[in-house]
Amino acid sequence: MLFSESWLRRFVNPKLGTEELGHQLTMAGLEVEEIQAAAPAFENVVVGLIAEIAPHPDADRLRVCQVDDGSGTLLQIVCGAPNAAQGIKIPVARVGAELPGGMKIGPVKMRGVESAGMLCSGRELGLSQDHDGLLVLDADAPVGQSLRELLDLDDQIIELKLTPNRADCLSVLGVAREVAALTGEPLTLPDFTPVPVTIDDRVSVTIKDADLCGRFAGRVIRGVNARAKTPDWMKSRLERSGQRSISALVDISNYVMLELGRPTHVFDLQHVQAGLEVRWARKGEQLELLSGLNVELDTDVGVITVNDVPQSMAGIMGGEQSAVTLDTSDVYLEGAFWWPEAIMGRARRYKFSSDASHRFERGVDFDSITPHLERTTALILEICGGQAGPMDDQVVALPERKPVAMRLDRCRRVLGIPLDQKQVESIFTLLGLSFSVNEGVFTVTPPSFRFDLTIEEDLIEEVARIYGFENIPDLPPVAAAEIRVPSETLRGPHALRAVLAAQDYQEVINFSFVQESWEKDINGHADPIRLLNPIASQLAVMRTSLIPGLLANIERNANRRQSRVRVFEFGRVFMRDASQENGPLTVAGIHQPNRIAAAAWGPVYTEQWGQPDRPVDFFDVKRDLETLLGRRAADVRFEPQAHPALHPGRSASVILDGKTIGWIGEIHPQWLSEFGFNQAPVVFELDVDAISYDEVVHAQEISKQPVVQRDLAVWLDKDVSYQAVLDTLNKVRSSAEQAAIVKDIQLFDVWRDKNDASEKSLAIRFWLQDSATTLDDERVEQCLQVLLAALVSAHGARARA
Repeated sequence: MLFSESWLRRFVNPKLGTEELGHQLTMAGLEVEEIQAAAPAFENVVVGLIAEIAPHPDADRLRVCQVDDGSGTLLQIVCGAPNAAQGIKIPVARVGAELPGGMKIGPVKMRGVESAGMLCSGRELGLSQDHDGLLVLDADAPVGQSLRELLDLDDQIIELKLTPNRADCLSVLGVAREVAALTGEPLTLPDFTPVPVTIDDRVSVTIKDADLCGRFAGRVIRGVNARAKTPDWMKSRLERSGQRSISALVDISNYVMLELGRPTHVFDLQHVQAGLEVRWARKGEQLELLSGLNVELDTDVGVITVNDVPQSMAGIMGGEQSAVTLDTSDVYLEGAFWWPEAIMGRARRYKFSSDASHRFERGVDFDSITPHLERTTALILEICGGQAGPMDDQVVALPERKPVAMRLDRCRRVLGIPLDQKQVESIFTLLGLSFSVNEGVFTVTPPSFRFDLTIEEDLIEEVARIYGFENIPDLPPVAAAEIRVPSETLRGPHALRAVLAAQDYQEVINFSFVQESWEKDINGHADPIRLLNPIASQLAVMRTSLIPGLLANIERNANRRQSRVRVFEFGRVFMRDASQENGPLTVAGIHQPNRIAAAAWGPVYTEQWGQPDRPVDFFDVKRDLETLLGRRAADVRFEPQAHPALHPGRSASVILDGKTIGWIGEIHPQWLSEFGFNQAPVVFELDVDAISYDEVVHAQEISKQPVVQRDLAVWLDKDVSYQAVLDTLNKVRSSAEQAAIVKDIQLFDVWRDKNDASEKSLAIRFWLQDSATTLDDERVEQCLQVLLAALVSAHGARARA
């Protein structure tokens, strides 16, 4: 919100400088975002009167002016402005003046004629962009007076950054109330004296929907001069508040809104004299707004109608049909209380905003409608003339101002300062709050302009603001020191991220809402969770997997000529689950587990001389996945299984402790063309909860005995997987005493006979060691025979010669 300091000081004038005032407001919760001068710096520019004017003897476009600058001697100044004329008052930069941009004024000769000074335009003084002629001042401006003093150019413009709950400060009066409470200075209110009623004209108003409009007031004013000039003081305040001057009637309405926080609307009486009706819009109704935008109204949007035709979008913007023009002579002035819930979000729905909706959706004072309309009427009569009719005021339903209790002891505990009852009474009095005290409990009835005071903590905040956050001592809390030992088994999100980052993956963060086609086609979910109000049409459902988002990341990088991409994401997915109940961090019917997923595409390594260039494959990413699992990698099984996003022959489910915790594999060939990939990315996705706990490390004595390596090659049926072979060998290790010396098992070769595709040969290496004695050949041979016998029994293996 923008306003000028001089306007604020007409309501309350504390003995504070501009910077001190801004600091006070900021510390009270009304953040001052910027303070800037109303005009650029210049000096020695005064009001001048062109007493005489004559053509320049040697230049058609120049004229010689005799200017009275109040010094008692006429200045001769050569001027080329087209609007220079005898008798007008204009800014005069005397000799020695310095204008914005560093221009210094001195005596010069222009085509042989002496010129002692300069007559200025608004642009030359930095007051406007008008460079078509001189800045013409009011006829009553005192000659010789400093222009800065005349136009109040030493004023400062203050910009506040308000939180949404402080709608009462969306006006100069509201800010002035805060300044008066903070400084204790008296508050001067505008004149709300009712204007004389000289005509008896009325417009009938019917409020059909009390949940839309709680109070509606208005009056007829006849004989106004809509072409009247907006006073300079009003125009200046509007401009310094970010409003451009439009016409007198519109300017007055905007001025009162900025001054008092009261949005009003002025109708052309000839279009509304048949009577107004306030109701919700009906399906199919349309309205052309003052902005020129044609909108089709929804049934939850309020309207003001005449003869059942919408004339205004209630509390948001008036309609073009009933708008005042420069030819308007009779008007109907309206002010109302619109329920905030009836205004919230409506303007944004139609992709625009208005000052009125910005205030009404936050809550506008419902008790001062008629005084504010009296103020507006007085300004209209003063500037535009006319005769006012009686004030009609209908009260249908107003907010109940429920008392709010605040315990003094509770206030002391929260703020940590020993406040006494008198201090709190003084603060509430300064804030204009009506209260009573009973045994240390303050009961406050919030005023009609404070919609933000509803609970005890709100009143404690008010006490803290006025007491001064700077006056609350900065004391560290005193508490017993408790050393928290980090868990040896827990692997938190940062630890998991660090492992993948160390594997050359970069973290990405994608939207939780995705394209519906991704869910149905890539993830195989026909009924994803749909968003009620998506931020974009293509982001319509909640994701059930992180993989499509990673594919989109790769696609975006590939389209920008990146040849190697390795990305991962840690985030939630959202799935329907009827067993899920409401809780502090859960929503009934929706399961929201954390997942971690990674994708690799392009060469295994960046281009270099030491490694051959080859594309990343399943086993490269499987190694990264096992690194992520840490010590649990030995307990993980990979079993071939189909997934709609993955290649059916190059993908597997990841199983830990008998449960499927994720997937790994190449992307299905169908999606390569969909995303435009020239090779298949390899991806994996795991359930975070399943891998967030690791086994505790148990120290074991290192054997001093030598390790023996032996290889065993066997023929097996082509359909027997290595995982099944490994399971059999591990089972023998744990059950047979002779095989207990096996410390590690690794597959190092797979061979198939081209002439017989029914079998395959697996070459397996064993590392054998005993912690107590050196192994002899007989014991090693016994161990291998036990292992081979197990393979023969379980899988029909036979030793390869």
